[in-house]
Amino acid sequence: MTATKTLRALLQELRYASPNGCIKNSLAARYLLAQYKKYSTTDLQLCKARDEALFLSQTYLTYLGSLRKYNELHKEYHGRGERSVKETADLVGFKLPTDPK
Repeated sequence: MTATKTLRALLQELRYASPNGCIKNSLAARYLLAQYKKYSTTDLQLCKARDEALFLSQTYLTYLGSLRKYNELHKEYHGRGERSVKETADLVGFKLPTDPK
């Protein structure tokens, strides 16, 4: 993943994590943009710090994405007390047999 795509993906994850979806005044977004400007180099330069910064940003991206997915799964499947047999069957994708009378 290139640095630009990683930056865009990081900013998108920050939008997802933001309560109102706006990161214009976010300190985290400002910090990310400052770091990307600090480590921007041309293709002719070799910069080990830039590679390390890219790796670190990809690590943060993975962390933010995993945290968001975990929270979605936890919200859907966390214990809410006792469930009925029908709710449990629907949750795991089974259909209950019907009793013809």
